[in-house]
Amino acid sequence: MKIVKLILCALFGLMFINAGLDKFLHYMPMPKDPMSAEMIKAGEAFGTIKWLMPLVGFIEILGGLLFIFPKTRALGAIVILPVMVGIVIHNVVYMPSGLSIAGVMLLINLWMIGDNWKKYQAMVS
Repeated sequence: MKIVKLILCALFGLMFINAGLDKFLHYMPMPKDPMSAEMIKAGEAFGTIKWLMPLVGFIEILGGLLFIFPKTRALGAIVILPVMVGIVIHNVVYMPSGLSIAGVMLLINLWMIGDNWKKYQAMVS
């Protein structure tokens, strides 16, 4: 089970590092499927806030790096959780086809939060 967790956490972290780097370097191709007018409008709205996507990209890179290493995984799971929730909500509203992947990613994130729950006890008590 330990090797499964190690592999899942490495892949999870690498996916977020990749997504974060793409916010700065723009190397991933745009989807070929036509986007809905509502999704285009939301993307344009996010684009008007110049600092938002670099901030999300930085959080994705930082959270992904922290998530990979067992010693910092508890912090990485908390850092990446708000982004993960945003991804799931985005998929529910705009792209239900991506919900299966986003749901699995959220479950991995929640699993690591549960797995490290004792480390968070000092913050909540």
